[in-house]
Amino acid sequence: MDLERRTVAVRRALAETRTHGILIKTPKTAAGVRTVAFPASLTENLAAHLAAYAESGRTGLVFTGARGGQLRRNNFRRLWLRALETTGLGDVHFHDLRHTGNTLAATGGATTRELMQRMGHSSVRAALIYQHLVNGRDHAIAAHVDEQIRRVRPAEPGDASGT
Repeated sequence: MDLERRTVAVRRALAETRTHGILIKTPKTAAGVRTVAFPASLTENLAAHLAAYAESGRTGLVFTGARGGQLRRNNFRRLWLRALETTGLGDVHFHDLRHTGNTLAATGGATTRELMQRMGHSSVRAALIYQHLVNGRDHAIAAHVDEQIRRVRPAEPGDASGT
């Protein structure tokens, strides 16, 4: 994580399997290796998390178990449920955070390619799901186009916009 640039570089993934235990490996696809910007409003919270819970150094784990080791699935679930109770979020799955972030990116106007890059996907299928969720934005899109036209077009007599 680069707090100054507000980016997260995804280079490794932690996977837990029944046969091999915990593995640190590259993401499933080449598209999964990526750098993603995060909102400035999260910087302070991320800095506090890194200082209190993460391993140090460029290759240190961002999320660790209670004793500072690798976080296991069963331990994470317990921590996640406690966090939900503390915040009052109710029945929220961890993956819902990814879903919410990508939906917000789509409503902010992210293109299919930009959503794919943020999610680490090499196919458009997942990105289209998030763009589908923001259907009905036709009037907002038209208003944005109208705003751009009004910026460059001289006002005409009788123009209702007053520009």
